[in-house]
Amino acid sequence: MSFQQIQADFMAHIKNPSKNPAPKDIEDRRMQVYRELFFNNIEGFVASTFPVLKSLYDEQAWLTLVRAFFSQHDCLSPYFLDISREFLGFLQEGYTSTPADPPFMLELAHYEWTELEVAIVQEAEAELPIPLPLSEQSGLHLAQAARSVSYQYPVHQITCDYQPQSTSGPHCFIVYRDRAFDVQFIETNPMTALLIQNIVVNPGITIGALAAHLAEQFSQFDEETLINGAIQTLSQFVRLGILVDKKA
Repeated sequence: MSFQQIQADFMAHIKNPSKNPAPKDIEDRRMQVYRELFFNNIEGFVASTFPVLKSLYDEQAWLTLVRAFFSQHDCLSPYFLDISREFLGFLQEGYTSTPADPPFMLELAHYEWTELEVAIVQEAEAELPIPLPLSEQSGLHLAQAARSVSYQYPVHQITCDYQPQSTSGPHCFIVYRDRAFDVQFIETNPMTALLIQNIVVNPGITIGALAAHLAEQFSQFDEETLINGAIQTLSQFVRLGILVDKKA
């Protein structure tokens, strides 16, 4: 047997020992060390990113869920920090839900992952503060360490004691990293979420052009009213570092 085949058999057993026998001539006591080491490391990374989600399961159900990820999903990244992103991708694309899973599972997992994503994203050297007060010609970019997200469940309120079984959204948030490098959350309304989405789709857009876009989407408001409202809201986001200018 080739060394490569031995490695493949070794890893297949580590990932799913109930289906794949251990390589021959290796004492099970030694294999047990590897089985526990690999799985416990993966479970630790997942649990640290999704603490609320984990709290909703009893211990065995949680370990079964992580074991499904560990045994069925092929991670594409060698970096430890990407394990949680791979777990989210597994839940979204490779996992079949069970009665033990809450209906808001995917949204809660995405919400918790977004916090880590914002925390670890590299600071962009090209980002500059936007001068205040804003004018109609101020160019707007969403900061690299900021995300605009929306969910149908109130994911920010979910605990062991509060687990909604039906949707009540949209629930909109901006998740961002402040100047002290702490992750913060702002709950917004759908109109503000649409405002930010227009900036994401059209980076560098001016407030005047932004108001024109909104006027098409909200014909009940005149453009001047939209500009004044946009300047007030966007000025707050500029002060928080959520919106920035970028070097050419």
